[in-house]
Amino acid sequence: MLTIEDIQKAQKRIDGYVLETPVLTSSLLNNWLGHDIYFKAECLQKIGAFKARGACNTIAWLIEKNQKPKHIIANSSGNHSQAVAWAAKQFNIPATIYMPGYSSKIKIQATRSYGAHVELCEDRNIADERVVAASKKDGTYWIPPFNHHQVIAGQGTAICEALEQVTHVDAVFAPCGGGGLLSGTVIATNALSPKTKVFGVEPLNANDAAESLRKKKIQRLTATPDTLADGAMTMAVGDITFEYLKRLDAMYEIEESKLIYWTQWLTHLLKLHVEPTSAMAMEGVVQLLKNSTTKKRVIVMLSGGNIDHTNQLKIWNTNYLDSRPSLKL
Repeated sequence: MLTIEDIQKAQKRIDGYVLETPVLTSSLLNNWLGHDIYFKAECLQKIGAFKARGACNTIAWLIEKNQKPKHIIANSSGNHSQAVAWAAKQFNIPATIYMPGYSSKIKIQATRSYGAHVELCEDRNIADERVVAASKKDGTYWIPPFNHHQVIAGQGTAICEALEQVTHVDAVFAPCGGGGLLSGTVIATNALSPKTKVFGVEPLNANDAAESLRKKKIQRLTATPDTLADGAMTMAVGDITFEYLKRLDAMYEIEESKLIYWTQWLTHLLKLHVEPTSAMAMEGVVQLLKNSTTKKRVIVMLSGGNIDHTNQLKIWNTNYLDSRPSLKL
């Protein structure tokens, strides 16, 4: 199992490559909810998402071990694809990314713009099969989107920064796709702030992690989930990440309307591009705080900010800004 020392080593490896992102807050939102909410703005990270951390750390770790690959490959529907393409470019290594055809067009375009070759596949399962086959070639190294120790260690650096920027934190919330960010968050938070609770959040329409935790065994989705949270469209968590997810204090499942509601409101209040995958964490915060009798300090991991035109239209098709945030919602 990974430790805080592994994450601290990752911090040193990626220093100078990734950004120390700011923590933001909204006085309006805090007044409305009666609690202090802090947002770790990984939407302002390189490539617009926390994924840059894990990809960069993994390649730097390989080079540290004198195992620099000739070719990097990855499979992802979104931000991980961009992250690996960007990280490979930093170390002058060619990259090929296998992406489902339904991936966000802006994320496909961005992945190509970082210099990677993109192979579009019929669906996520086929992309997964093709990357496994490609990984068997000599000199090729596969960086999975979440189920990899060094990917997890890299993602954990985000909450390490946040816990230095904000003290006396009662709870941390992060979205769950494959569980890489949450795994790193659990490891680091448990070590650096043991009294702080850690919560995961995922779409109700893609709740494989919650089902897995309930049944104590990894559950795989049978079809591509219908959710605007494209960063949480993984078919199943990994065997590595699942062990860390068991240490969560709870996993919240969010309906699509709430996911859209908070995407609109966080965009409005924070003046940032916020992905639905990130924004849905706020509904988990509300569900926790509506039963709280004392004022809390909460960190929300804003995991990314890459949204294509099609999803923007879906997000803003209905106006939710007429309904002010409240713990009574």
